[in-house]
Amino acid sequence: MKKTAIVTVLLCLFTIVTKAQSTTSKYDEKVKTLDSTIETLYAVISGEKGEARDWELMQFLFHPDAKLIPSGKSKEGTYKARFMTPDDYIKTSGKWLVDNGFFEKEIHRTENTFGNITQVFSTYEAFNSEKDTVPFMRGINSIQLLNDGKRWWIINIYWTQESKENPIPKTYLPKD
Repeated sequence: MKKTAIVTVLLCLFTIVTKAQSTTSKYDEKVKTLDSTIETLYAVISGEKGEARDWELMQFLFHPDAKLIPSGKSKEGTYKARFMTPDDYIKTSGKWLVDNGFFEKEIHRTENTFGNITQVFSTYEAFNSEKDTVPFMRGINSIQLLNDGKRWWIINIYWTQESKENPIPKTYLPKD
């Protein structure tokens, strides 16, 4: 009877350890630090025309309840925000990114951290090809992140593009 109980306990422990190991992802290194998480965010949406994106990795970056929130001026002249899940973003923008080529590059960053939460203001420039030297768009991504003690999660990305009426302040541009 004792041998059966010991074998049962060992099998249970083996099962628990095996399941715990199987939750390790091939992407864990990409969310280990704040820098690696932000770098991966920009890299995963960027690519030349016709180049597939790694949408599985994109989804891995985001907390299950995360939102992507573009904002800007509507045709009526009022500012609006649109709320999307990572899946919504992939469905609405994924094909365009691949069909047109898109590279978003961070050119400046400010960070504010308190405990396990961080707010990043990340100024970006967007190009259709990595070879382009003049961006077709600039803006600021406001990225909220959570560190759960094991990894960084993107909670939200809230962004707006630069415009004539709304130029990026010097505070959020690289120092020359």
